Amino acid sequence: MIQLLRKRRSIRKFTPEKIAPADIETLIEAALRAPTSRGINPWEFILVDKPEIISSLSRAKQHGSEFLRNAPLSVVICADTTRSDVWVEDCSIAAILIQMTAVSLGLGSCWAQIRNRAHDKDSSAEEYIRQLLGLPGQISVETVIGIGHPAEQKLPLAAEKLQRDKIRFNRWE
Repeated sequence: MIQLLRKRRSIRKFTPEKIAPADIETLIEAALRAPTSRGINPWEFILVDKPEIISSLSRAKQHGSEFLRNAPLSVVICADTTRSDVWVEDCSIAAILIQMTAVSLGLGSCWAQIRNRAHDKDSSAEEYIRQLLGLPGQISVETVIGIGHPAEQKLPLAAEKLQRDKIRFNRWE
């Protein structure tokens, strides 16, 4: 696992190559195996592979979602907020498992934060996606992950650059 963590980088450029159906099935399995608080599983996943819908998703927010346009697959991670008070955490766990599984398959990915982000001055990114995908009112969107074959190479972060000052043992001091 540590080798995958070392390799995982935010990939925003993808080749036009489609993702193999077996790899999509593996990504689905990873999502559905994500742990959740009290085993409630409030998350829902919408896999988008239609280029016109992906193009619309790339315009979900003012900055930071443009890279989705060239991803052959986008995974919208959302949840039924009436089922759990920790749906954000549950969706976040599922998101990173999807991203780590993508790395294990030789794919690249990047997270586009949707929750608490603006689409424009009048509406949120979440409202935009809710309308685009026909989501019911109790479903909230955490993120959209773009996935594809990398068209860019990024070196792993050097171990010396890890923020070791963020680590403490036993107490804050």
